[in-house]
Amino acid sequence: MARSKAKRKAHVVEKEEKSDPEIKNVPSSRLSDEPPPKRGKWTNKQRVLIFASRGITFRDRHLMQNLQALLPHSKKESKMEKKDSLFVINEICEMKNCNKSIYFENKKRQDLYMWVSNVPRGPSVKFLVQNVHTMEELKLTGNCLKGSRPLLSFDKNFDKVPHFSLLKELLVQVFGTPNHHPRSQPFTDHVFTFSILDNRIWFRNYQIMEEDGSLVEIGPRFVLNPVKIFEGSFGGPVLYSNPKYISPNVHRAMLKKMASGRYKDRAEHKEYIKNRKPEKSYNLDPLDEIFTTIPPEEAKGIAKKTFFRRKE
Repeated sequence: MARSKAKRKAHVVEKEEKSDPEIKNVPSSRLSDEPPPKRGKWTNKQRVLIFASRGITFRDRHLMQNLQALLPHSKKESKMEKKDSLFVINEICEMKNCNKSIYFENKKRQDLYMWVSNVPRGPSVKFLVQNVHTMEELKLTGNCLKGSRPLLSFDKNFDKVPHFSLLKELLVQVFGTPNHHPRSQPFTDHVFTFSILDNRIWFRNYQIMEEDGSLVEIGPRFVLNPVKIFEGSFGGPVLYSNPKYISPNVHRAMLKKMASGRYKDRAEHKEYIKNRKPEKSYNLDPLDEIFTTIPPEEAKGIAKKTFFRRKE
């Protein structure tokens, strides 16, 4: 039995060697002194610096950490002071040897802006980040190996409008992990999808489960509302300004104004009903109550004193 099993294994190995010629070149044993095989040449030298300003909330910080985990070609940096100019980021990227940057800026501890820039020449984009849901709070079933290279899927509408075509090229360079990167894995098991809906960019992250292409969402998820596109890095001439963009401050002011309008309408309606009521609904004859009698059981106050009962 043992000999027959060995013959079967040898027969299977011979078939595999015939089908795959590369197996013949692989040595059966290797000395420990031999150097390990070299990896492919890393030609795409994209490095992304991901950091934030001081005063960000816990959800913004978790979103930043999720992006750092998903992008193996990213680098970290400590928080930057709000009073510093944004042009300082160009010098920080130069010291960190990074040519791309994702900077999170929080205002009033409730509005999150994300800057995506090509350092040092530009262009750069300012986004308003909305509907943020991180990996920790979603509790999705999907999971992917850390450091694996993602597939980038873009909506067809990116090629129809010029400013979205520019954003597509910038997002490809930022979110695309370079091939043969030292910290990346040599396979693909998840997909980044960028969809355009309501003049906004919707980001989703899915895991490739089976060979048939079934997907399971991993997270995080967020929506990018483009505000302005600048020619330079964190400044310069404005290439595009979103005419449909509404500032969060203006939006909150509109909501307050609508709420105050509802209160004003209710107050005016109450005053209108009060003015419509006449002082006297109809004239009453005071003599009609002369012959009305009150039962002793229902008498109250002074009327109760007019009734006397004998004690049995």
